[in-house]
Amino acid sequence: MSDSFFYTLVYVWIGTGIVLLPFLLKITVPYGRHTARNWGKLIDYKLGWVLMEVPSLMVFTVVFLYGDAPKDIVKWILFTLWTIHYLNRSFIYPFRTKTKNKKNPFLIIAFGIFFNLMNAFLNAYWLGYISPAYGAGWLTDPRFIVGIALFVAGFIINQDSDRRLLKLRQKPTNGYSIPYGGLFKYVSCPNFLGEMIQWIGFALMAWSLPAFSFALWTVINLLPRALDHHRWYKSHFSDYPTDRKALFPFII
Repeated sequence: MSDSFFYTLVYVWIGTGIVLLPFLLKITVPYGRHTARNWGKLIDYKLGWVLMEVPSLMVFTVVFLYGDAPKDIVKWILFTLWTIHYLNRSFIYPFRTKTKNKKNPFLIIAFGIFFNLMNAFLNAYWLGYISPAYGAGWLTDPRFIVGIALFVAGFIINQDSDRRLLKLRQKPTNGYSIPYGGLFKYVSCPNFLGEMIQWIGFALMAWSLPAFSFALWTVINLLPRALDHHRWYKSHFSDYPTDRKALFPFII
């Protein structure tokens, strides 16, 4: 693949996300608590989750390792952070959830697979085939330092929020409950906020167009979902905290 074709592909991917955002803000994607049967065949929640997340781990690993571009400590750090995140999302998180009899439309899973394949391929190809070595000096660059701090902070926020949500699902209730504690004090979806912060941090660390495109797509994907979740909570719980925002504390 020529470098020019690769960059064209990245720009098209970025443009696709920008075009789709207004539509995603207007529709509720039938996934999780919003699942609808009129979107086609349903499959088991955990199976669908694994099928959706594993491609990102596998494609990134294979493409990066087979790439012939020089690999230095910075690239290995980026590879390790990506791998840690998707090992958790692929094999740890789904089997911690209590999702008996829960299903999702396979069509939505298919969209998720494509989304993860594209982001993993673009970032792994850049790091494995195109990017020159960053050099040890990049470890002290403000972009790398701020980026890794954001990634770690976002990961902690995401893990803490997931833990609180999973703890709620272990209670003997017949449905969802209002989450409390941590950043749930301020927003309905701190788990999404944490993931956004992670990949914005990754984009700063990598300082590449593919990493920027992934951070942008993460926002495009999670912002509409957070707004949908927030509306759902407010419509299902009369005592839902009125000062809680959807995603960004004190803003939206």
